[in-house]
Amino acid sequence: MSSQDASRSFRPSHLVIRGGVLIDETGERHADVRVDGGVIVEVGSSIEVPSAATVIDATGMIVAPGLVDLHAHLREPGGEEAETILTGARGAALGGFTAVVAMPNTSPAVDCPSVVRDVLALAEGAACEIVPAAAMTVDRAGSLLVPMGELAAMGVRVFTDDGNGVQDPSLMRRIMEYATGLSAVTGGAPVVLAQHCETDALSAGGHMNEGEWSTRLGIGGLPAESETLMMRRDIALARRTGAHIHFQHVSTAEGVAIVRAAKEEGLRITAEVTTHHFTLTDAACAEYDPVFKVQPPLRTADDVAAIRAGLADGTIDAIATDHAPHEPHTKEFPFDQASAGMLGLESALAVALSELDLPVADIIGLMSWKPARIAGIGDRHGRPIARDEPANLIVVDPNESWTISGADMASRSQNTPYEGRHVTGRVLHTIVFGEHVVDQGVSSR
Repeated sequence: MSSQDASRSFRPSHLVIRGGVLIDETGERHADVRVDGGVIVEVGSSIEVPSAATVIDATGMIVAPGLVDLHAHLREPGGEEAETILTGARGAALGGFTAVVAMPNTSPAVDCPSVVRDVLALAEGAACEIVPAAAMTVDRAGSLLVPMGELAAMGVRVFTDDGNGVQDPSLMRRIMEYATGLSAVTGGAPVVLAQHCETDALSAGGHMNEGEWSTRLGIGGLPAESETLMMRRDIALARRTGAHIHFQHVSTAEGVAIVRAAKEEGLRITAEVTTHHFTLTDAACAEYDPVFKVQPPLRTADDVAAIRAGLADGTIDAIATDHAPHEPHTKEFPFDQASAGMLGLESALAVALSELDLPVADIIGLMSWKPARIAGIGDRHGRPIARDEPANLIVVDPNESWTISGADMASRSQNTPYEGRHVTGRVLHTIVFGEHVVDQGVSSR
């Protein structure tokens, strides 16, 4: 999908953002920004405000490129009781995301061109750009390869069976080999294979991290090796094929070390982590509350420390949400029967700003221009704040404190693990292709 196609459904506003600190990949500076016709038309000091323009007072605030989520479950088609593309996009825009990569584990799965077209049609009117990822195998069943060439020709750049890891190593090798030959239909743009690393034979019967807390609680455990065994396999295959492998929701200290070593070797490996995996541990499950059940599971304090170190040293490329809404009743079952997953779109930036001991610019990079490049949308999201660039921007008050509440979120679901948590840093304005879709924290779509 081109930038022009993506921007078609947005209604550009004429805006002047005054008095903010601009943070993008080029650095930080004080400047005003004028937006018109969907693009940035002027950046400078004391920009004169045209009579038709709306002024956003960003004094004391941060102006940055919009965020990009590499990993969100928007449930539609098939799971509209928990979320729709429009409600998910609304929550994303409120959280500062101007683009969201929608996972293909819907019903039907996004495994053919017709379903991709359906998702794009459903996204008309959404509050941010929805970027469909496609499955790697038909119905995500791990048996038959999807028509990758046809899907790539449509603009799909991310393929994943997320929710399932591809178990068959021979099939995964063929997927990698096929992916590396798609440049003829993508115009040279890379295709990314995003892997949910879970070895089913090791995970069977598990519902939380295997360790001290699973033993105490009498709940079946998911060992760290379930993740890392598949990571090592895929790195060996990537070494042979040259494919770009992106590891989703890395949750273990060993997983971080595996990514670090692969990058030092020069392999085409990228990785994401979620907010919940660098802020929560398996001790949160002590009361058997299914809100803390997630896949992969919350791990140990040592794993959390390793993930934070990986974010700090550049081993980890992106912070993703793995936004996974569920109807309330599915989170009211006993822990071993409840659905796995957590909300994340509206809280991710605030949680990262509040919890990570990193410069603000580094956090924004992990949530904006770095994931934009991985998703293949770096031509229009995460761009420098400069003249003639697409106007996908956010204004963040880094000092505003607020309390996270599932009931207050735009999602149809309420399963946030941060209920009642006080955080600092809030998105007040989101501008998508020039349209002012969030104004003073209120969505207009």
